[in-house]
Amino acid sequence: MLLETIRCEHGQALHLPYHQQRLDATLQALGIRAAFDLQALMIPPEEGIFRCRFLYGAEGFTIEYHPYAPRTFRSLQIVHADTLDYRHKYADRSGLNALFEQRGACDDVLIVRGGMLCDTTIANIALLIGEQWLTPEEPLLMGTTRARLIDEGVLTPAPLRVGDICRARKVAVMNTMMGLVEVENGIIL
Repeated sequence: MLLETIRCEHGQALHLPYHQQRLDATLQALGIRAAFDLQALMIPPEEGIFRCRFLYGAEGFTIEYHPYAPRTFRSLQIVHADTLDYRHKYADRSGLNALFEQRGACDDVLIVRGGMLCDTTIANIALLIGEQWLTPEEPLLMGTTRARLIDEGVLTPAPLRVGDICRARKVAVMNTMMGLVEVENGIIL
């Protein structure tokens, strides 16, 4: 099964065009002959903030709504995973979960592939270098918040290596549920 995670606030699903675009591109890339209209299918709870899990595949779809509990990001542990492939958002996160277990005392890991910075297990990343927020040119997953912030001119894609971390004044993580959030204590090399 494939997955879209969508933030819902007080009965509204946020930033649906970005989720629809990724969903459609995933179906096409995997040769799945199905179509799902997120706007027509979603009926979020009227009160509160929820994490919608839209699970889909060739056999159909399911929708789940869970109350949102934010995670804290104070530090990230570098882990290398040169063979990890997560260019489509799958419900099976076993490879990511195995990397998460290597976080030590940190809140999450920062995945490095081929010497290049990628993502955490649940978020894209950005480094503030000079006056510009840079995000990895080739992330593990093309996140919807990352795409939106690039379109809005907040982020610029760039080839980022582990050595670029020491040049960064700030480090941030982003996903559909939390937006862009600075990592308080940075990255453990």
